This record gives sequence, C-alpha cells and structure tokens, in this order.
Amino acid sequence: MTSTPDINLLHELEPVAAANLNRHLDLATEWMPHEYVPWSQGRDFDTLPWDPEQSRLSDVAQIAFEVNLLTEDNLPSYHREIATIFGRDSAWGAWVHRWTAEEGRHSIVMRDYLMVTRGVDPVGLERGRMHQMQKGFDSGDKTPLRTIAYVSFQELATRISHRNTGRFTQDPIAEKLLTRVAADENLHMIFYRNLVSAALEITPSETVQAIAEELMTFQMPGTGIENFETKAKRIAKAGIYNLRNHHDDVVTPLLRHWRFFELTGLDAPAEQARENVGHYLTALDGLARRYEEKYAAAGQDTLAATSA
Repeated sequence: MTSTPDINLLHELEPVAAANLNRHLDLATEWMPHEYVPWSQGRDFDTLPWDPEQSRLSDVAQIAFEVNLLTEDNLPSYHREIATIFGRDSAWGAWVHRWTAEEGRHSIVMRDYLMVTRGVDPVGLERGRMHQMQKGFDSGDKTPLRTIAYVSFQELATRISHRNTGRFTQDPIAEKLLTRVAADENLHMIFYRNLVSAALEITPSETVQAIAEELMTFQMPGTGIENFETKAKRIAKAGIYNLRNHHDDVVTPLLRHWRFFELTGLDAPAEQARENVGHYLTALDGLARRYEEKYAAAGQDTLAATSA
C-alpha cells in the first residue's frame, strides 16, 4: 500500500505530471503499426514451415530483436506496477493508460514484422513469450521516487537498445520500424526525466538517494527472459547494448541533465549516496574499457587466424 509521504509527493508532482502529459500529447506522432510491416512478404507457415535460412537477420540481430520484443511483451505486468504506484486518477492515471497504449503498439509491430519476414523461429518466440509473461515482472514495491528514477534510466536504455538493434539488422524496413519505436521510448524517458527534475526541487536529498539506489542496482526489465545472460553477452559483444552504451548514452546524460553532482544543500545520507555514485561511475567506466579491450583483442585474434 502506498504510504502517506508517497501519496503527498504524488500530489505535489501531479501538476508536473499533467504538464508533461500535455507536452507528450503535443509531441507524440500518431502512427500505424500496419504501415511498417511488409505484408506482401508473408507466407503461410502450414504450407511453408519456418527454416533458419529464411531469416534475413544475423544470429545476433535475431537475438537482440527477440529480447527487445519479449521485454515489450510483459506490458500487463508493467501496467499493473505503475498503476499500483501512480494510481488511476488525475494526470497520473491518464499517463498510465496512454503509456500502456503506446507500448502495446511496439510489441504489435515488432511481432508482425518478425512473423511476416520470418525473422526468427515463431515457435521459439511464442514459447519465450509464454515463459516471460507467466514469470511476470515485479519491481519489488519501489517507492514512487525510486520508480520514476528507475524508469528514466530504463526508458532511455530501451531507446538505445531499439535504435542500435535497428541499425544492426542491416534491413531498412526493420531499421525504420525500430527507429519509430525508439522515438516513442525517448518521449517516455523525457516524461519521467522531467518528473525527477521536479522531485529534486521538492525533496532533493530523498531524490538523490533514490537515483543512487536505482542506478547502482539497475537491471533491464527483460532479465527474466529465458537464457537472458547468454543473450545479453552476445548483444553486448556486438555493441548493440553494453556497459559502454549504458555509461555513455544512458547514465551520464541523465545525471548531467539533473545536475546531479552540482546539487547543493543535501543532507549527509544524500551526500554519501552521491559520493557512492561517483565511485560507481568510475568503476563502470573502467569495466566497460576492459570489456572493450577484451573484445578488440578477440577480434584481432580472429582476424589473424583467418589471415593465416
């Protein structure tokens, strides 16, 4: 159950949520999933069963596309989480429903594309969907502050993942589709990012601690996907989404926008949390560099072996 301090904060942030909902509605472009799918390429699976050779996507592009779609598939769980935390009234409720409707389009268009182009094994994809949705998603009873901090990072990370997957497919149709999806995710991120900015003005110390907690324990919502760690390693090695992307393209720009390391007047726990974030970013950058060197060395070894 949402506590009284949380309810009070949501009430204080409601005008900001309303303003940013209106901003979102002004900027959001209506688009139709069916217009992004090459329907003329479709064939019946009962007369022509799926075969790996039919996919125009590389193995790692298939993995990234599948992971992105299965992440989107858990929408009922995500809706339950944010509806429970934000409620269904006022601007908060309007945002919850609008966000859910927009996210629903993502899974529709991505699945239609993959089925029509035979991009992935349809049986494996459906089994993965069943596994993911039966497992569900549980945020662990996050507070509203922690929730808006988490989804700021998560929406931007999702945007980067979709955008890079589209580029990696080397298919103009898939890239156009995923660029469209990524544009939605960017608008979602801006909504939450602006709420965090407002929360920093209302309760700076508590918000700094929430940002720190979510940043240093961050996990993508797709972690429950079957064999996620193995798939994530393949995606990271290909450069679609890895620690360098996370550090440079997600964490750093958000902290800069919030002027995280320039805030003043914080209490002692918040100052300690901010110091911990500084150490964390240094470690994250170092780990990303080591992985880059490892992948570069592996690539050189492969090239040398091929040339020998």
